[in-house]
Amino acid sequence: MENQPVTKVNGEDFPQNLAYQSGFGNSFSSEAIPGALPPVQNSPLLCPLGLYAEQISGTSFTSPRKLNLRSWLYRIKPSVTHEPFKPRVPNQEKLLSEFDQSNSCATPTQLRWKPVEIPDSPTDFIDGLCTICGAGSSFLRHGFAIHMYTANKSMDNCAFCSADGDFLIVPQQGRLWITTECGRLQVSPGEIVILPQGFRFAVDLPDGPSRGYVAEIFGTHFQLPDLGPIGANGLAAPRDFLAPTAWFEDSPRPGYTIVQKFGGQLFTAKQDFSPFNVVAWHGNYVPYKYDLSKFCPYNTVLVDHGDPSINTVLTAPTEKPGVALIDFVIFPPRWLVAEHTFRPPYYHRNCMSEFMGLIHGGYEAKADGFLPGGASLHSCMTPHGPDTKTYEATIAGGDDAGPFRIKDTMAFMFESCLIPRICPWALDSPFMDHDYYHCWIGLRSHFT
Repeated sequence: MENQPVTKVNGEDFPQNLAYQSGFGNSFSSEAIPGALPPVQNSPLLCPLGLYAEQISGTSFTSPRKLNLRSWLYRIKPSVTHEPFKPRVPNQEKLLSEFDQSNSCATPTQLRWKPVEIPDSPTDFIDGLCTICGAGSSFLRHGFAIHMYTANKSMDNCAFCSADGDFLIVPQQGRLWITTECGRLQVSPGEIVILPQGFRFAVDLPDGPSRGYVAEIFGTHFQLPDLGPIGANGLAAPRDFLAPTAWFEDSPRPGYTIVQKFGGQLFTAKQDFSPFNVVAWHGNYVPYKYDLSKFCPYNTVLVDHGDPSINTVLTAPTEKPGVALIDFVIFPPRWLVAEHTFRPPYYHRNCMSEFMGLIHGGYEAKADGFLPGGASLHSCMTPHGPDTKTYEATIAGGDDAGPFRIKDTMAFMFESCLIPRICPWALDSPFMDHDYYHCWIGLRSHFT
């Protein structure tokens, strides 16, 4: 895809019609100045335009070729040009990447949170991050963390990156203007963005107050799910994933701060230039975004309610086939047509753990209480399902319900094979819905 003219502007001048490259897992190439990419080698003695060649590896060198992820960046100054890292002061105390009895607890109780209020005091994306739950360890390269963020100001003269894992960000309120080393992305509610481990990025908030969800995965990367008997097409199409095109800035930035998340702790390093000085790049390890409205859902057309896995957008696999570290699943607008069927999601106990969020609208299994910006957690083998109002309304509709279109909604789920531990501040949150269990207490016996 043809690049836009080179511009060297700050986040407030973010263009509305960014150019992107299309495809999932492709080997891309992009240059902000024609001729900036070396024509043959990855690392020639002298790169075009006097640039430095720098590789970023998302997998080990010897990972199988079909899984190997890496990109070559051609930049004005290399990223190593900075002062030593120091623990950030003040530290962000509500971030975790290792979960054990010393810092988090386990509970089989169904949990639900009301939408978190956006703070009044100036808060950027970094300071607005808060871990809700997780499992495993970034040090051991296996596990995940689920965060939520609330922010009201853009990041200023700093960039953030996670050395712990990939970020999958789900904005719920407010657009995100994200500048990365590979270029820029505009991400609106209803879209998602994946920022791979190690990439530096800055978040601007063109709409002011912003809120959303983050799934961070340790030791693996997101893939498209296999389609099996569905065939060659359906669910999330590879062509609908969009990667940025090269963009750079080249101006002095005294006191610029790199904030690196490392083992759940934040460290900072000073440098005198922007990290977004990559004039050209090529490779398959790259940030990307996806518009959830382009998802092609599949559903039952005769009887029974399909399993939620049929709505998987992305999966982070484990070594065991069919078992995910995290599946990202959505519940988009769609038709319900099943006959003689209880159409809402069935009552369920699952060996997987389910964290749900709501971007907009309502959710078909909860008539009340589950609000946009809120969240719920149903852990391994914890019973869950439609609330009393949903069940009674569905039964009262009788067996002659015609086709019905669910519209104006977008809910999602992070589903994991690991059992999450919950952070104490999440359990003690003023937004915890302590009456959540009441939604099922009214379910009465219909036994005859």
